[in-house]
Amino acid sequence: MVKETQYYDVLGVRSNATEAELKKAYRKLALKYHPDKNPDEPEKFKEISLAYETLSDQKKRKIYDEGGEQAVKEGGTGGGMHDPMDLFDMFFKFGGGSRGRERRGKDVIHQLAVTLDELYNGSVRKLALQKQVVCDKCEGRGGKKGAVEKCGTCRGSGMQVHVRQLGPGMVQQIQSMCSSCEGQGERISAKDRCKSCQGQKVIRERKILEVHIDKGMKDGQKITFRGEGDQEPGLEPGDIIIILDEKPNEMFRRRGNDLLIMACKIELVEALCGFQKIINTLDKREIVIMSHPGEIVKPGDIKMVVGEGMPLYKNPFERGRLIIQFQINFPENNAIQEKNLEKLEAIMPAREDCIVTDDMEMVTLSDYTLEHESRGHHGGGNAYDEDDENQMPRGMQCQSH
Repeated sequence: MVKETQYYDVLGVRSNATEAELKKAYRKLALKYHPDKNPDEPEKFKEISLAYETLSDQKKRKIYDEGGEQAVKEGGTGGGMHDPMDLFDMFFKFGGGSRGRERRGKDVIHQLAVTLDELYNGSVRKLALQKQVVCDKCEGRGGKKGAVEKCGTCRGSGMQVHVRQLGPGMVQQIQSMCSSCEGQGERISAKDRCKSCQGQKVIRERKILEVHIDKGMKDGQKITFRGEGDQEPGLEPGDIIIILDEKPNEMFRRRGNDLLIMACKIELVEALCGFQKIINTLDKREIVIMSHPGEIVKPGDIKMVVGEGMPLYKNPFERGRLIIQFQINFPENNAIQEKNLEKLEAIMPAREDCIVTDDMEMVTLSDYTLEHESRGHHGGGNAYDEDDENQMPRGMQCQSH
């Protein structure tokens, strides 16, 4: 039986994705296809929400993995698909739910790209938005006072019901938006419509928001402007919600309150004899890291500097750690003269003697490349078995006595 993977494909993850990977994929796609940002693809938003709701529930995921979408619909997991907007609100902790949206306008979601420098130092960004406001010329009526009439076609409901005969004793009721009032439930004659909003009751206007990015804020954190969302007559305005999207930094990588430098390169002489290195911080300071003579730094060693990481959110005078991983630059072949090699060997720890007997065969080492591997496969002289083609030969070592 072929395993169904449609829900995983919708989220763009593997079928063995972890809970954290599912959350990350849903957050990215839900923000991209939210109706406020992408009104042309409402079905895509529903697909993403359904896939995440199913796979984030251990019981539902097990049923889906074993029997696919149909098994989830039929299986005893209790309840059907929730409102995708409720799932979105719950995931991002916006609150409100579907009943809240009936009393107030929709929230407007915007993603704001920010640099690690801005999250470290704090920043103020000005964001220009187009928002919907109640027309002040007609005070949201759409026309002159008394000009608004209840639609006679739908009797103010905004919907029409059509009955179609399917066969003897069988009829079908089809509900659709009223074409006379375009779902508004009321009509205004053309001569009485407001000249400013053309009877729509709302107009679009440009709004400049000052977004204050506090020190220590994180990727995905939200900044909420209460009551600044689109306005509709008779409804409390929703919120404008800014979600921060951290962009990669060339030198630093963030991990919680720590900052990581993944590749601090030093020379071999520095690794053995000590060094001093200047690091430019994200707040334009220069700090000097150092190791003392006799303190050996090996390839891949990780060191840390306490108090030089990210500022803590709402406590910016405290900082996390600066974590540094070292890479050692070794000299090129034949870069050290033979006379200096003798001096170097004299001060380095003694090497182990390798006793060579007459029945041993001397061979030469050469650099290994993928080109040599390809020749080995085609020429029949494999250095290792086909089954172990990604592993180096084992069991070979220089014997010492």
